[in-house]
Amino acid sequence: MSPFQRARTFALSLTLSAAFTLTGACGPSSEGAREVVIYTSLDQTFSEEILRLFEQETGIEARAVYDTEAAKTTGLVNRLLAEKDRPRADVFWSSEVARTLQLQRRGVLAPYRSPAAAAIPESFKDPEGYWTGFAARARVLVANTDALGEAERPRSIFELTQPRWQGSVALANPLFGTTATHAAALFAVLGPERAKEYFEQLHGNGVAIVAGNATAKDRVAAGEFPVGFTDTDDVFVALANDQPVAMIFPDQEDGGFGTLLIPNTVALVAGGPHPDEGKRLIDFILREDVERRLAFATGGQIPLRDSVEGPPSVPRLKDLRVMEVDYEAMADQLEPSATFLRELFLE
Repeated sequence: MSPFQRARTFALSLTLSAAFTLTGACGPSSEGAREVVIYTSLDQTFSEEILRLFEQETGIEARAVYDTEAAKTTGLVNRLLAEKDRPRADVFWSSEVARTLQLQRRGVLAPYRSPAAAAIPESFKDPEGYWTGFAARARVLVANTDALGEAERPRSIFELTQPRWQGSVALANPLFGTTATHAAALFAVLGPERAKEYFEQLHGNGVAIVAGNATAKDRVAAGEFPVGFTDTDDVFVALANDQPVAMIFPDQEDGGFGTLLIPNTVALVAGGPHPDEGKRLIDFILREDVERRLAFATGGQIPLRDSVEGPPSVPRLKDLRVMEVDYEAMADQLEPSATFLRELFLE
């Protein structure tokens, strides 16, 4: 069974498995207890600590439903859509942005402008308050340092269509997670025809489709591939574990295309059972000290506010050449890009 077939089978079973998960997460609580229900696709390793701090400070129980690596974000989005008429979640904390816009368009989200978001740049906030971005990751290349010296490593995602990289590149399933977001961004920025040509060239060059970004990083670290696509947090984790990898922010030269920046987003679910607690949780998540904590965590999230400093290993936003992409246009391309990539890589 191919990675795409496994992912499709998983997606079909996700609603059932999420129902079992949610039964535990949203079951009856003790009389008089305050709680908030949050669905989050950010790795539990990073998000759980934030939620525990919220509980300690407020006394409100944060009941979380997490997703898996393979279908990250997509599974929770499908769950929220299925529950639209009878919402069970109060807050959606997504590790990316495009599918948050899908939920907004489908009427799943409610507007809420948090006072904690005042210093976040307007380009990372919905103008009507339906979602707010913070603590970003970037789409990067990961290289095996035993296989590739610094001068040998690719500097652009477009280099990977060249013959020298034949069969040497790992790519997570492009129907899910930030890989799907990256594909949609390329469709939006390059235009559908140029983006299709790029992916056809990758396919023709023998790019290997793997289960997820963490798998791509692991297989590069193990020496199975010299290079792969992944996210900054996966590479930071590998570096913290002394794995033989290097992180490459692609297309950073003068006039370059830039790397895709993918902020976390947080939003209030329309009609959720605990709206006041949901707003309070959003206020907490968007605080500067939380963004700083995410920057210093192993995943090294990139702060969006100049006033929030991270460790030296985490780049400042002002020091990066960022791909110029309209998030609305990117959301428009999620389904067309997925249809094309499903046909390209599955058949």
